[in-house]
Amino acid sequence: MGKLIILEGLDGSGKATQAKLLTEALTAQGRRVRGITFPNYESDSSALVKMYLRGDFGQKPDDVNAYAASAFYAVDRYAGCKADWGAFYDAGGLLVADRYTTSNAVHQCAKCPPQEWDAYLAWLFDFEYRKLGLPAPDAVIYLAVDPEVSQQLMTARYRGDESKKDIQEKDTAYLARARAAAEYCAKALGWRRIECTKSESNVKTMRTVQDIHAEVLAHLADIL
Repeated sequence: MGKLIILEGLDGSGKATQAKLLTEALTAQGRRVRGITFPNYESDSSALVKMYLRGDFGQKPDDVNAYAASAFYAVDRYAGCKADWGAFYDAGGLLVADRYTTSNAVHQCAKCPPQEWDAYLAWLFDFEYRKLGLPAPDAVIYLAVDPEVSQQLMTARYRGDESKKDIQEKDTAYLARARAAAEYCAKALGWRRIECTKSESNVKTMRTVQDIHAEVLAHLADIL
């Protein structure tokens, strides 16, 4: 079997950038590596995810309960595994994932009371890793970003056009709950946490991309 490394974090944390850099660095080392991204918006398997995020099932994230939303994302992963990257993993390949089951853990826990988080996580991992047969990760890198900086980055991403945000990105109360859930998951599940923001003269900014990348590599030295 292969290995699976996940880059996890809230919106604006730089997951895609760090996943790309890690994939390139490991390829340069001569490893058999492939990057994968979830949701896979280019596949028909993400149809329910896209409907959910644009508000077809309700204008608030909470309009779709944690278990239903989890199934939307899980089916997209299952389709990708069966039709695309699963054979590469089974043959010993190394996968670098921009989001994975861990994103369900973060974003769907945010819809549950904290006292239900452990029960939801047990259900989620049983559903995806055992019942659906998806590979479990060998390591999860959690990119932690200060909420203020995260919001600035999302605004910049859409050039100030709030209408381009999906229902999760628009809901600041939901995003605050998701951050609390992410911090809980990172600690409870043993994710490798990287603090991506810094503060100088009371101004919070992102650390450089290369600085964060170097820390990602250091965190993965034991399994690579």
